[in-house]
Amino acid sequence: MDQLIGRDALKEKNDYQEKLLTVFMTFLKIGLFTFGGGYAMIPLIEYETVERHHWIESEDILDIFAIAEATPGVIAVNTATFVGYKVAGFWGSLLATLGVVIPSLTIISLIALFFQEFQSLEWVGYAFQGIRAGVIVLILGAVVKMGKKGEYTPLTVLILMLAFGLASFTNINVIYLLLGGAVTGLAYQIWLNKKISNGENSGEDK
Repeated sequence: MDQLIGRDALKEKNDYQEKLLTVFMTFLKIGLFTFGGGYAMIPLIEYETVERHHWIESEDILDIFAIAEATPGVIAVNTATFVGYKVAGFWGSLLATLGVVIPSLTIISLIALFFQEFQSLEWVGYAFQGIRAGVIVLILGAVVKMGKKGEYTPLTVLILMLAFGLASFTNINVIYLLLGGAVTGLAYQIWLNKKISNGENSGEDK
């Protein structure tokens, strides 16, 4: 009996270590092969966490990105921390965060050492022009893909249009737009619940 318990504990430990390694390598790959910052990482994060490893439900990924954007820090790092914790607890969050940060930290450190020489290379400028175009496509693809999963009402469409207009044509900080959308949605839901409750009470009185 003790041997059986010991084997189960050892298997559980090995499975956990394997899961930690998978989390680390997944986010290391995301950090290594994605150019253009956190928003460009969104499609790859979604693919790896939802479609490939099934760590996060498809319906929840939008909420995760919204929380990651609303909290201080880079969206890719915040998402990695959240997903890592959900998959493997504290050590999962730590390894996922390290995995997504290490490639950028290493590359930027190397570039900083040779910045003047790097900046003077003509082919580097051409390469970044192509990278920027690719990043735009990645971000647009993520917007379309996640937009299909949204639940739309007249209120959410109005918030979407207002947020897009304000973010595109004004200097308002995106954080204020997120907070405004959250407060508006919360206030609307409270009003809607109160309206439904009053309607039920009126029906009972009759």
